[in-house]
This record gives sequence, C-alpha cells and structure tokens, in this order.
Amino acid sequence: MTVPAPVPPTSGGAAAPSAPPPSGPGTSAWPARVPWRAVVTFVVVACGLAWLAAAPLWAGDGLASPLFAVLAAVTMWTPAVAVLVVTLLLRVPARDRLRALGAWPLRPVRRTVGLTAVGLVVPLVVVAVTTLVAGALGLVDLDLVGFSGFAAQVEATLPAGASVPPVAVLVAAQLLAIPLAALVNSLLALGEEIGWRGWLLPALLPLGTWPALLVSGAVWGLWHAPLILLGYNFGRTDATGVLLMVGGCVAWGVLLGWLRLSSGSLWPAVVAHGSLNAVGGLVALLVAAGETPDMAVIGPLGLVGWGVLAVVAVVLGATGQLRRRGALGTPAAAAAPVA
Repeated sequence: MTVPAPVPPTSGGAAAPSAPPPSGPGTSAWPARVPWRAVVTFVVVACGLAWLAAAPLWAGDGLASPLFAVLAAVTMWTPAVAVLVVTLLLRVPARDRLRALGAWPLRPVRRTVGLTAVGLVVPLVVVAVTTLVAGALGLVDLDLVGFSGFAAQVEATLPAGASVPPVAVLVAAQLLAIPLAALVNSLLALGEEIGWRGWLLPALLPLGTWPALLVSGAVWGLWHAPLILLGYNFGRTDATGVLLMVGGCVAWGVLLGWLRLSSGSLWPAVVAHGSLNAVGGLVALLVAAGETPDMAVIGPLGLVGWGVLAVVAVVLGATGQLRRRGALGTPAAAAAPVA
C-alpha cells in the first residue's frame, strides 16, 4: 500500500485541514487513511494468538487449571506480538517503532507525567463510584463499617481456631496496596496497550475520534473471548459474557483512549489499565457477609460501570478533551508500505 499523506495534529478544536507536515526530529503525524490490510492482519494475529495461548485451558481444567495465571499473562502480551508482526511486514525501521507507538520520547514531560498520574487515580475513583452507586440502587448489599463480607473471606482462609486480625486494618492495608499493585499490573497491561492504544487506535483515527475509540474498544473486548467463554470475569460461558466484555471494553476504551490521544503517549493508558486491573476486586472488600455480587451488573466492566463511564465520556466530550491530540509519532501502519 502507498504511504498516506499525514495530517498534522492541532493544539485543540477540530482537526486542521490536510497540509504538508513539518519535517525533522520529533515531527508528529496522523494517518490520513486507515491501513485496512494492516489492521485486519493485526486483529487476526492478536485474536489467533489469544486462542492459541488459552488452548491448554480449554483442553484441561479451564479456570481451575494451575496454568491459568501463567497463560493469562502470556495472553496479555499477544497484542504486542501482533504489533511486532505488522511492523515487520510494514518494514518499519526499529528506530521508529517506539515513537510510532507513543512509547518514546516522553515529551512534553509535564503533560505525560500529569496524565499518567490521572491514569493511576481515575480508575480507582470510577470503580469506587460504581460500587457505591450499585449499593445505593440496592443492587448489592455493602457493609462499609464492619466489612463483614471481607471478614468472612479472611476467616475461611485461616486454620480452625486462629484469631482474625482487626478487619479494618486488613481493609486499610488492601486499599493502601492498590497503587503499588496498579504499577505491578502495568507490566502485564503494557502488552495489551502496545496493541490497543499504541497501534490500533491511532491506525483507526481516520474514521474519526469517536469511531476509532469505539471500534478499538470493541476489538479489545472480542479479543478476551477465549477466557470469557470459560467463565472469566462474569461467570457466563456463552455469548452474553462476550457481549458484556465488549461493552465494558468500549466504555473503558474511551477513557484509556483519551489518555493516549491527549498525551500523545502510551504510558498514561498503560498505568490506567494496570490500575483498573488492580482495583477490579474492590467490591469484595465492601460487600456484606452472605452477599454474592453479580459482576456483570456491579463490577467495573458491568452495567453500572458502563453508566458511570458514560458520564465520564460525556464530560470529556462536552469539555473538548476528546478533540485534543498531543504529539504523536507516525503510527506504524502509516510509516512504510506493505512488503
């Protein structure tokens, strides 16, 4: 395919008309056309590898397999492998790949660091609000004083007759550990974000910001199918579980995509993804004893979460945040012709 003419980013507002971009080191460029051949190749490779990584679970004990944690971690890096395949096919020079994915350079530093901090905190706030809204709507019984549900979980893991530490102290320790857990989870989330927000989202931008956000989020959700159909996340082993995951990923994809586009950097989205994974079990700390929460409804990727994230998306759209684009290296899909 031929190299599409790049469109320079603007400092705000609507995208500027096509014009010759500046040249030289640090130049940013956005693709003028979707490289569909590369996009299809990326999606097929990423999803195919995800099914391949999950195959031992399907052939064995599913989510109960002792290999589950390892294979899930391997699966999270399949989008990055798909990016490598596509960039090799496109003959993108190695020196340009980090820039194309928004991984380097970290400029402007202040904005990148600031939005990375936002990426760390906002998922914690969104999941906490989702849990509290679910409780207020009567969808789950919360115990925000005695933490009886969490206390029961702790007791079930202790030997008979062992004393239970003060549950409030345990809950506080869990909450304080979330930021550190978010950073650790970011190491695995990096494998996904290289694919979804590093490569796919910029490649789809010629469709428009909103279509690119929604389509990349839907692909992200469908990619989870090998684990979702085993009952992961929602406990549903049919198409309902996959549809729930698609909806959740579209909703969260808007927030993570905004971080990517607004900063021009991959790292705020990586940290936000890690933060989401770290705080996903918050409801388990706050439920009342005897309560079995339905994660399809009250979980971070569930229906109540969609509503909370819809409010976030409306605020971002109304304030013009989704029209802002930070400096972004030329997406790999637009950097060189297909061999």
